[in-house]
Amino acid sequence: MNLTIGKIARRASLGIETVRFYEKQGLLLEPQRSESNYRLYPEEEVARLNFIKRAKGLGFSLKEIRELLQLHDNPRATKGEVRQKTEAKIADIQAKINDLSRMLAALETLVDACDGHGPVIECPILKALEIPEQDYKNTNHGGGK
Repeated sequence: MNLTIGKIARRASLGIETVRFYEKQGLLLEPQRSESNYRLYPEEEVARLNFIKRAKGLGFSLKEIRELLQLHDNPRATKGEVRQKTEAKIADIQAKINDLSRMLAALETLVDACDGHGPVIECPILKALEIPEQDYKNTNHGGGK
């Protein structure tokens, strides 16, 4: 059974424009067209849209999703290849967590330096933002990281 773009979008809980976007990005197979030129998607494309949605929710980029779909569609691909891509995503997420932790610590240090009272011209947060990062770290305000 073939589904129109509206039906497949509803089945996957996506907007029609999102389905069109994924199609333009090459994440969906080119749909057949009806005599009146409506897109007609096979039922299996709902699972593919769910795959894309779930992978996006786990942080995979569209490029990475395309690569995963290529593996998915290749009967000679191995589980090891999928695992390798997933491990790379884990490392990427861990690096982002480390960066966010560093930013959080720096912001907490800045907030601790400011009592919140007085004129803005005396604000240690704003003053610290004017100093190059390497110089700020060397002043013992940057937490020594």
